[in-house]
Amino acid sequence: MAGSRLERFGTVFTRVRDLMRSGVIKQSEKPIWYDVYEAFPPKRDPRYVKPHARHDIKKQETVSEIFYREDKVRARFYEEYEAEFFDLSKSNFVSTCQRFVEKYTELKSNSEMDDSALFTETGKALLKEGLILRRKEIHFISEESRSPVLELELTDMLAEQQAVGADTDTPHTS
Repeated sequence: MAGSRLERFGTVFTRVRDLMRSGVIKQSEKPIWYDVYEAFPPKRDPRYVKPHARHDIKKQETVSEIFYREDKVRARFYEEYEAEFFDLSKSNFVSTCQRFVEKYTELKSNSEMDDSALFTETGKALLKEGLILRRKEIHFISEESRSPVLELELTDMLAEQQAVGADTDTPHTS
């Protein structure tokens, strides 16, 4: 059938013409445009020409990194303080991190402190304004509280397992 072919195998006119000649399409079922096309054919046959893609030329697309000065402050903020949940239902919601960055920028424009001191001062200034920042908890294991099991070495454990395996493999004679 004509529906199984692609447009690149002949034009629509030639396919309809051939279907009419073979009797698949009756003369009474021919399309309205058929007589007009037959009477006034185009100067050039409409052909399907597949556009040639040039694979040999590959443009190197470079995407420049977008990095803002306050990104360093944000990164350090999320390293030291716990992340909060954002309330996206409020259109005027300002995150704690954004408030921190704004305060940091404000303090930086008014002082000549180094970045680490300024970071600490920003936390203190927000605390004075009533914003409590929760630092991330870092768990350290003291030397006294370590389990003796952790002190075992892999070779000792392997030797111990082999010794236990050798004891169970030997048959007991009584």
